[in-house]
Amino acid sequence: MAKEQTDRTTLDLFAEERRPGRPKTSPLSRDEQLRINKRNQLKRDKVNGLRRVELKLNEDAVAILNQLADEKNMSRSELIEEMLMSQLAQVYEPSNR
Repeated sequence: MAKEQTDRTTLDLFAEERRPGRPKTSPLSRDEQLRINKRNQLKRDKVNGLRRVELKLNEDAVAILNQLADEKNMSRSELIEEMLMSQLAQVYEPSNR
């Protein structure tokens, strides 16, 4: 039986053939790579003076925040930070200390 290049049903004929695709550049598993990348991201954030804060919002609030962020051409995170800093500046004016 002749080997046909488009025939992939007889796998033993193609065991030595390399398949096209993205080459594996890291010996680590994807899960380990993600863990390391997250750790590095947290280190970068800490050096930049950023701290992680998690909050839960209802869908309506998130939709409004997304819309406002799009209108201002900024990320939702940047918008929330801007709003918080503005509110904090009003609450903690130098005359209130």
